[in-house]
Amino acid sequence: MNSAGLPTAYEHGNRLTPPGSTPDPILVEIVEGTLASVEMEVETAIARTSRSPMIRDAHDFRAGIHDRQLRKLTGRSYSALVHPIARDFPLDEMGEGDVFFHNDVYESEGGIGHLPDLCVTVPVFHDGQVVAFVQAFGHHDDIGGAVPGSMPSHATTVFEEGLSVPPIKLWDMGAPNQAALRIMTRNSRMPDSLAADLDAECSACLMGARRLAELFERYGRDEVEAAFDAILDKTTETYRREILAKIPTGTYVWEDYAEHDGVDDPRLHTQRITLTKEETGGPGPGDGGPRIIIDFTGTAPQAKGPINHCGDYVGGNFLKKWLAPILRNLADTPERMAELDVNEGVVPLIEMRFPDKGTLLTPIYPAPTNARTFVILRLLGVLAGVVAKAVDGQMPADQETIRYTGVYGKDRDGSDYLMREVLGGGSGGRYYADGEDTIHVVPDSRNLPTEFTESRFPFIVERLGLAVDSGGAGRYRGGLGYEKHVRMLKDAHFMSIADRSILACRGLKGGRAGMPFEVTVDLGGPTEHVVDALADAEEVKAGQVIRIRTTGGGGWGDPLTRPYAAVERDLRWGKVSFDGARTAYGVVASGTKDEPVIDEAASDALRDGLRSARTGSEPFFDRGPGYARLAEDGATASEYDWL
Repeated sequence: MNSAGLPTAYEHGNRLTPPGSTPDPILVEIVEGTLASVEMEVETAIARTSRSPMIRDAHDFRAGIHDRQLRKLTGRSYSALVHPIARDFPLDEMGEGDVFFHNDVYESEGGIGHLPDLCVTVPVFHDGQVVAFVQAFGHHDDIGGAVPGSMPSHATTVFEEGLSVPPIKLWDMGAPNQAALRIMTRNSRMPDSLAADLDAECSACLMGARRLAELFERYGRDEVEAAFDAILDKTTETYRREILAKIPTGTYVWEDYAEHDGVDDPRLHTQRITLTKEETGGPGPGDGGPRIIIDFTGTAPQAKGPINHCGDYVGGNFLKKWLAPILRNLADTPERMAELDVNEGVVPLIEMRFPDKGTLLTPIYPAPTNARTFVILRLLGVLAGVVAKAVDGQMPADQETIRYTGVYGKDRDGSDYLMREVLGGGSGGRYYADGEDTIHVVPDSRNLPTEFTESRFPFIVERLGLAVDSGGAGRYRGGLGYEKHVRMLKDAHFMSIADRSILACRGLKGGRAGMPFEVTVDLGGPTEHVVDALADAEEVKAGQVIRIRTTGGGGWGDPLTRPYAAVERDLRWGKVSFDGARTAYGVVASGTKDEPVIDEAASDALRDGLRSARTGSEPFFDRGPGYARLAEDGATASEYDWL
């Protein structure tokens, strides 16, 4: 338990039924399927009834179902936490029809990372008592603050980032709190869409609560709660047996970096993980089984700019569930990996140790946090990297699949508009396959449809496709990023919240780093202006073209071992250029894109020459040329990049 008396992990004392109880396995399947169905129904309702492009079209929101012990039961996607609501509002004082709301980063117990993520929570009742919670949180277009979109890249305090609301009761037994809603919409530059989104989310969660109440009514509280325990027990046992068992006992260290914070000059903002695999676990099912310790000691001091993340709350409960999907890459097959959910059952398998207050992961209020994706996304890669060191590279290379880009100004009618989207990038190559192109780490999210944006905003999308040669070279190539060209029809301002513009997605075990993020504005003729990856108000004139290239994933394995047939296919599909085939893969090709012809004899000779030109051993990770630019000693690799 933490200082507020909230559960910090899955413990025997937090079970809903006595240890060793054996619920009906058929009922467990029914309950598990119902939970997944209700979660999906809630998300579908939000998508169909919300109004803002970020929620309705980009689908940047999540739903989750939790029991009365605040444990996340569903594993299809990640979610926020119920802990701050239970902390501030006793369960026995809640009523049917209540809806709770919060977005305060420092009052969220680590479940909310930045202010645009608004969270609604609805209790579920059976026989007059709270038995579960339905929750949704999503990234909204604008919640006030210094710049449109509420993500000021140069913020130095949370006060510049928008309206911060601690846990409140937004609906009281079915009646909306109109005063609170008016305050929130009054602070937004997009009040109508914000009001519509909140109404959609509250209504969807209330609907989900009714569906869950029917489950309890049908089977009874004892039976349903026994099924909850069984669902989480199964996850715990599965991860111990199939995942943690793959990590050799020992201690491993790796670090990676955010490259800039919007305030100071670019530099290495370190995020380090020391991973220890132990063979004796903590309390919970399967006592004595393996667990891992994730120690963040060595993480850099909190940044002046908004790249901090409040991770050290409730024992790191949110981060445990955020990072755990990386471990699924250790499953026996990709098909098995896709079957593994991440719910509260993973929590007892992971102990997190945080440094003292004042670091990127333990910021002190009121440090800004709106670009905290630079930290929590990087931590996914740091965990993947440190596990890769433990398992001889049997993990994916790096990826960076979230960045926010957009434009704002006056539309054709003279009204204010804001268009912002989350563009993905290429995923890392794997030890058995190439990376995937243009993926988004947020499940089910997507780029905005061109037909929609062109009809609503004053610009034309002249190109939306794959960025050729952006994937890191390797035996298995990294996935490609987007290339998007937008021609403005009216003067506007461009915004960007992005990392990996200097430090590329690293390659693994001989694989090369992918191409970094880049935005340029065509000023006419051969002249281009490179836009900083953290930009709030880059002026763009009517007729000018914004060119966006998102990150390519890192490659896996030596690119000089990539089969000629795979390179020929990449040439035919336009994923690799003829020049890229020669320089990155040692492949000599002629002909056309539709009919490439590989000269295998010349390619064999070129590859032999490239191999002989290599001097000494290479690090396990390839960070690309940007690392030397930021490293104090000009080094091309970190001391932790070697096995």
